[in-house]
Amino acid sequence: MIEKELILYVEESILPLYFHFDRAHSTDHVESVIERSLALATHYDVNLSMVYAIAAYHDIGLPLGREEHHINSARLLREDSRLREWFSEGEIEVMAEAVEDHRASSDHAPRSIYGRIVAEADRLIEGDTVLRRTVQYGLAHYPELSREQHWQRFCAHLDEKYAEGGYLRLWIPESDNAKRLAELRQTIANPTALREAFDRIFAEEYPANS
Repeated sequence: MIEKELILYVEESILPLYFHFDRAHSTDHVESVIERSLALATHYDVNLSMVYAIAAYHDIGLPLGREEHHINSARLLREDSRLREWFSEGEIEVMAEAVEDHRASSDHAPRSIYGRIVAEADRLIEGDTVLRRTVQYGLAHYPELSREQHWQRFCAHLDEKYAEGGYLRLWIPESDNAKRLAELRQTIANPTALREAFDRIFAEEYPANS
């Protein structure tokens, strides 16, 4: 069971922070990561309140810079005195490490099952969702780019992260991400299909420039 007072605090004070983030990291994103984290957690003997809080805090450091957002998110979690109402110092440290380890480009495996759960939950590998979030991120952070420059950034990001040899790693065997990643890689490897998907999504996300 998840502590009811913890849920109330997170819903009132933490989740609203995501409302101000880019569309790829909105409240929909964090709610989805929470839902998937709790679903994956059913396969393991873990503290569900910890799983819930880790998922809720995993991206709150984004306003301080994307490159260090996992570090800043963990720092903000450690500094939140309200969490001491529900967790010990040891539990808070495990939670902070899990937040630090969730980033897809991390150079090391998550240090605990909690880190593996949130890292896997954060990797929502559903083809159209991945492609749309990539377009959304580009529009939000690089508004000065032309349509063709957005296309180039889109392809470069997908190749670097999701294509064969990309840095994305999966951690939970009970997840269905592996199958979906294989399907996404087929699209990435097909330039015609990838361009069609980009043009469709770009037109939906930025109709004024379509």
